[in-house]
Amino acid sequence: MTRTPLRPLARILDARARGENPDVIERENIRRRHEEMRDHSRARAETRLLVMGLAFFCAFSVIGLRMGVMAGSEGEEPRTARAGVASQIVPTRAEIVDRRGRILATNMETSALYAHPHQMIEPERAAKELAKIFPELDAETLTRRFTTPGSKFYWIRRTLSPEQRQQVHDIGEPGLHFGPREMRLYPNGPIAAHILGGSTFDNEGTRWAEIKGSAGLEHAFDERLRDPAKAGQPLRLSLDLTVQAALEQVLAGGMSLMKAKGAAAVLMDVNTGEVVAMASLPDFDPNDRPHNPTSGHPDDSPLFNRAVQGVYELGSVFKAFTIAQVLEEGIATPDTVIDIRGPIRWGRFSISDDHYLGTETDVREILVESSNIGTARLAQKIGPERQQVFLRRLGMMETVPLEIAEASSADPRTQSNWSELTTMTVSYGHGMSVSLAHVAAAYAAIANGGRLLKPTLLRRDTPPEGTRVMSEGTSATLRQMLREVVTEGTASFGDVEGYEVGGKTGTANKLRPSGGYYEDKTIATFASIFPASDPRYTLILMLDEPETHIYGMDRRTAGWTAVPVAAEVIRRIAPLLGLRPAVEPVSAADITLTSN
Repeated sequence: MTRTPLRPLARILDARARGENPDVIERENIRRRHEEMRDHSRARAETRLLVMGLAFFCAFSVIGLRMGVMAGSEGEEPRTARAGVASQIVPTRAEIVDRRGRILATNMETSALYAHPHQMIEPERAAKELAKIFPELDAETLTRRFTTPGSKFYWIRRTLSPEQRQQVHDIGEPGLHFGPREMRLYPNGPIAAHILGGSTFDNEGTRWAEIKGSAGLEHAFDERLRDPAKAGQPLRLSLDLTVQAALEQVLAGGMSLMKAKGAAAVLMDVNTGEVVAMASLPDFDPNDRPHNPTSGHPDDSPLFNRAVQGVYELGSVFKAFTIAQVLEEGIATPDTVIDIRGPIRWGRFSISDDHYLGTETDVREILVESSNIGTARLAQKIGPERQQVFLRRLGMMETVPLEIAEASSADPRTQSNWSELTTMTVSYGHGMSVSLAHVAAAYAAIANGGRLLKPTLLRRDTPPEGTRVMSEGTSATLRQMLREVVTEGTASFGDVEGYEVGGKTGTANKLRPSGGYYEDKTIATFASIFPASDPRYTLILMLDEPETHIYGMDRRTAGWTAVPVAAEVIRRIAPLLGLRPAVEPVSAADITLTSN
């Protein structure tokens, strides 16, 4: 039986006297008492939570302070010298893309690997396992590092692949630690390696690292690329990745076929000055950039950029500049006849032609048949002072203002005493050394109507005005003559059906370090423009010490080596550049009617 608690009589009587229902009043009183009990319980619970929270806070503060003290004792762990660097990965470095927005350089989150030897349990086993994962590491060296008394910190690897990280994790050694980091990634491997250059880590610690450009555009635009305000704005280049890859592929094949020591090429838009492709071989992978050489000749290293760093005597490609000057200054016309009897003797030196051309010929044939004697005679008419002035106008007397630092080291080399003999030899490309980039800019001026443009590796939205260095008339005449060099002269292997290639060959014996020239080592060059009737591009291609065996003879001249390689390059890249092959006009006599 359930008992109902008795209610105080006084309260019942008072309620009835007021005309109220005692049961309702009692239920209301019970509700109020329950609410008071709940409020009291809630207050007690909140008080307990507050006390527990304070206890946890104090405990973790003590632990954090202790960890800080321990970290402070790690004197060998790298630290930043720059204030304000975050404890995690620093702001992302801007990407580098080609003219169409395709990625050339980007970033990837990865890990660094380091050791706290004093925390290691099995240092010898860890060293052996690490040597298996990273073949370049020596187990004995690692063991010594890990077991040296007092050793507290040791870098093992600055970057790890996800697979390597997992393998290290599986070793199970508590003294091995990972740190977050961002590394520079070049997804196309060696393609455009000499242009991009490479990068390394600058300021770094176990929990962060800052990427720094070490060469090429990565170095030239380092500030802009690492600027946090521009992290989302890629650096857009003038390069076309597809064209660059095709150029490198053909150049590598040609270098191998011609047994050359090295090769280089520059492809430039003659109307904008944009470098669409540039290659130097041998090359390297910027993802695993080799160390700078400490001995030997600089161009023995794959890091050496033959296209902009190397300066060479390039031979007869200079004849186009000599012809341009005599036409521009009214010294001669294409039909002016020149005495080419030789050799020309000057002290102990003599100037002769590669093949007999008779006793006289006109200026057009001097270029088409590449007469050294004829060009030297024209240079005598120009004179030393005027020749230097004209070459300076073409940009041949100073470094090429290209964005990469390597270009600034390519100072043209000339004779200290610019004599009449120097004037004659320079007229056909001897006695003066320049880079391929110099020649590309000058041939672009010949092709575009006479305007010298500042070359660039960056995308240009608006073509520059340039500086006029010759008239449009001189430019047009010279373009036609360069076309005849291919159709009738020394560059016959350079003709590419439908693309009207014009150009000039150049072969020069290499200089000996001790003085004089090698008899069997040459630099073979072909400086070309295409299409000759309405030029869009110039391609300068060079082979270093080529040699091929044709018709029972060793061939080292450009006509046999550089020219056919350049022709194959143009054949491959012209469609990629959007150039449609022109249909050669056919005369009525060539048409044959047939009936079905």
